[in-house]
Amino acid sequence: MNLSETKIEYATIKNQGSIALQNVPVLPYEQFYLALAALLRQPENHCVNYYAYPTGNLLKFIACIANDKSGTIALVSHEISTVQKKALPSLSKEFFALHIFEREISENFNVTFIDHPWLKPVRYAFNRADKSKVIANYPFYQIESQELHQVGVGPIHAGVIEPGHFRFLCNGENVLHLEIQLGWQHRGIEDLFLKKTSLIQRTVLTESIAADTAVGHSLAFASLMESLSDTKVNLRLEIERVIGLELERIAVHVGDLGNMNIGTAYQLAASVFGTLRTPAINYTQTWCGNRFGKGLIRVGGTHYPFTEELGTKLITFLDKFEESFDPMCERLFSLPSVLMRFENIGKVTKKQMELIGAVGMTARMAEVERDVRISHPFAGYKHQAIASEKLDNGDVWARAYLRKLEVTNSIEYIRNLVNKLNSVSEEAPKPKSEKDLRLAPDSLSVSMVEGWRGEICHCAITDSEGKIIHYKIKDPSLHNWFALALSLRDLEISDFPINNKSYNLSYCGHDL
Repeated sequence: MNLSETKIEYATIKNQGSIALQNVPVLPYEQFYLALAALLRQPENHCVNYYAYPTGNLLKFIACIANDKSGTIALVSHEISTVQKKALPSLSKEFFALHIFEREISENFNVTFIDHPWLKPVRYAFNRADKSKVIANYPFYQIESQELHQVGVGPIHAGVIEPGHFRFLCNGENVLHLEIQLGWQHRGIEDLFLKKTSLIQRTVLTESIAADTAVGHSLAFASLMESLSDTKVNLRLEIERVIGLELERIAVHVGDLGNMNIGTAYQLAASVFGTLRTPAINYTQTWCGNRFGKGLIRVGGTHYPFTEELGTKLITFLDKFEESFDPMCERLFSLPSVLMRFENIGKVTKKQMELIGAVGMTARMAEVERDVRISHPFAGYKHQAIASEKLDNGDVWARAYLRKLEVTNSIEYIRNLVNKLNSVSEEAPKPKSEKDLRLAPDSLSVSMVEGWRGEICHCAITDSEGKIIHYKIKDPSLHNWFALALSLRDLEISDFPINNKSYNLSYCGHDL
């Protein structure tokens, strides 16, 4: 089936673009279903967001399907009455990547998706539709057998880690199935976007979605607000923002390499990589006053322009960084005792990652090409291309080595951008004041950013007065937690720590 055969309507926008809501087709569910099915059968398309929100006595569904070849996003909508029985055929049976979106809609609005393979709660939000479903009674998958046993880990952990529960079904030490139950970190971020109406409040909220991705999430928000308000930003600001985003990628990746080597008991690499993270985040603090980049990204401009002095310090830092990073990586990836714990451990396949809709490095380490910087370029990526690495191993080694490759590429990319700034005479503008910010009425905007974990997506909808009436956030962890579960099958339970560290997924980014 293709779109021409089904004659389905849909609207398209570019990344970080806006559209009048009246231009997004509202289809009967049968046609809505066919439209999504026709789009998702094309391999270049994937779902970046699918959600519902109440408007009057209707529940409105919005689906955002990105085309990674054309760089466009297809938009389709559907409405049902909030008073009628809400039972709809599930798309997840054929397109499993939609399972998490349909589960969230079901939990929030008590919509039944017929033939959904796994219709379980996602977050246990405080405003969920069915309050009788509580986190203590999560319906774990069960296998009845006297030979099998269950192992529960969390939600409270011994180390400095966020709360999350892992339930292992084991035959001896061998893991048959891992189910991950989250929800303890739910803070109602999306609801707070409607209650906290000032620009600074919303900006601070975006920086708190996942603190290790403060730059990525705040950039998605700022770009969305600039699109809705038709605020133009200049080349210099776009380049500065990308420098901040790539610095965030370097800092987290090198820190993760350190943590992974704690899991292998290779103390030299753990110490070297852990030590390298500190000057990386300290540079960001020198730039904007916060080690995680909070305060760096603001709508329409910046309070912390990237000066020539900052550029000189950054190049010096990167040169010194490489002096330790490169030889440590060379040693790490040639050491048999480390490779024994990395290679063929926690292996997932390209097909599995395509099925679950994996994004970012979790997709790329299993040969799935997915990088918003290339497919839907934004900010400075529109003016200068960046290399995107992918591997086909799908194991812990791939997740470690991909970090090494991405750090190396980010360093080279930052050097090129700093050099490019030397020829840009314009200054980065000051942030837009709230009184000058007028959002387009009755509009929808979609903003995607490639954070260090992968594809971040923010969506906003405004009413007739230009006020935000719905704000939807998707962190890449929403897709990628399932990859961790798959990677434990047929391994010993003792392999869980190294697998978990190799993904470093976000609990709070999932729970919001």
